[in-house]
Amino acid sequence: MPFGSLAFLGAAASLVFCYGQVLISLLAPLFGMAAFELNIHLQAVFMWGFALVTVMGLFNDQKLHKSKVPLVVSAVAVVTIIFTLYVYYDIRILILGYVLLVIAALLNQNMRLVSLNREVKAQADRLSDLNQTLEKRVEDQVEEIERIAQLKRFLSSEVADLITAEGKESLLDSHRRQIACLFCDLRNFTAFSESVEPEDVMDVLQAVHTTMGDLAARHGGSIGHLSGDGLMVIFNDPLPCDEPVARAIRLALDMRRAFTDIQARWRDLGHELGLGIGIAYGYATLGLIGSEGRHDYTAIGNVVNIAARLCDQADDGDILIDKRAHVEVETATQTEAAGLLSLKGVGKKVEAYKVMGAAETA
Repeated sequence: MPFGSLAFLGAAASLVFCYGQVLISLLAPLFGMAAFELNIHLQAVFMWGFALVTVMGLFNDQKLHKSKVPLVVSAVAVVTIIFTLYVYYDIRILILGYVLLVIAALLNQNMRLVSLNREVKAQADRLSDLNQTLEKRVEDQVEEIERIAQLKRFLSSEVADLITAEGKESLLDSHRRQIACLFCDLRNFTAFSESVEPEDVMDVLQAVHTTMGDLAARHGGSIGHLSGDGLMVIFNDPLPCDEPVARAIRLALDMRRAFTDIQARWRDLGHELGLGIGIAYGYATLGLIGSEGRHDYTAIGNVVNIAARLCDQADDGDILIDKRAHVEVETATQTEAAGLLSLKGVGKKVEAYKVMGAAETA
């Protein structure tokens, strides 16, 4: 029972029977009843019997507050009451017994309250610790979400999830690897941007970046650079993949097909936009570059320069690849020789090929 109520009820009931004869004498006339005498032996049994109920209640509550003091005091009170009933009757001793019994019940209640207060404080401390832990977990999760979102800007979802879930951030450390590098950008974009409203320019860029970015992720490519009307996609890094050049060419063909819808819309409005694509195959140094809170995963090397310059040389709808890329897909891709090209920033002329047909897995 809450707050030691059983101890109080036992003490109260014992007192009622202790002064039962007096109560009968006072209350019986009020109810139109004749006063009657209580059996003193039965009265005594009820007195110490209910006193023992108090002891039982205190014994049960001892498990909660872990103190024996109320139980000992109540035991002394019961012994005192029984002593006055059966050994030596003295009203003062009987009163002392009941005073001790009430004191025991009050002590028990106080210790129950102290125990509850300790429990509440402990729960408050645990709740405070839980809140701090929860805040830390929320902060960690927010950082994780931001990190994943940042990674997914330039990596495919699968690669970003792998890096964050398995802690393989070392994949993003600076390293050297053979990659297929694809560049694409718009033809006639400068003239277009000068002849339309800025909102239209943003509309085109959003459509191109969204469409090409989704295609790159679908083909397992990592976006290494995204700026203005240009996009760079890397294959075979940060995770190795089979046939990186074939993947890059399949992506290029899908990009060309997807761009026709964007192109048709603006052609109907009198604007000629085109898409050129360049692909090269070779070694590059790759890793994160940037400052705190703003990083890009990119590649640096001659293969990147060649892919970018082939893209510059490509006319609308052209997909130009270098000699090393052509060797990788020569038997599975329809191509035409584009001759030796002088590319800006590249010392030697580059033998290039124009992709005509769809690449197939060898």
